[in-house]
Amino acid sequence: MMNIRIGLGYDVHRLVEGRDLWLGGVRIPHTHGLLGHSDADVLIHAICDALLGAANLRDIGFHFPDTAGEYAGIDSKILLRKTLALLREKGYEVGNIDATICAEHPKLNPHIPQMQQTLAEVMGIPVDDVSIKATTTERLGFTGREEGISAYAVALVVKGEK
Repeated sequence: MMNIRIGLGYDVHRLVEGRDLWLGGVRIPHTHGLLGHSDADVLIHAICDALLGAANLRDIGFHFPDTAGEYAGIDSKILLRKTLALLREKGYEVGNIDATICAEHPKLNPHIPQMQQTLAEVMGIPVDDVSIKATTTERLGFTGREEGISAYAVALVVKGEK
């Protein structure tokens, strides 16, 4: 019998000067980067939470706390690999990911294919199973004021025979 589950992830980080901007495992040229204990890749963090939630494995902060020194400055692709290992320990495989990044600037559409390729390689799934979209908030809220960037992700996971 096939067991199919979905999970929802959300993350937000503040934009600051003096940091690189990492989204979907790709360094994006920009005047500001995201502030966080790790590289602050909001897209990967949202995907990790979606995957963990789908498998009822709590959240990214539970497994990779920002109080743990070993995660200081860590590449979020490593956290995604560790998340996949936790998922697979419970017998789940990724079905697909659908994610949205909310940012006023920089323009993200030119970077989406590279993000999809990078994330597909990290997760060991086809590029066609990684959907990434970008949107603005029409200058409303903290995103519109360019104070931060957020991301949402939905993950489908499958347990048992595919």
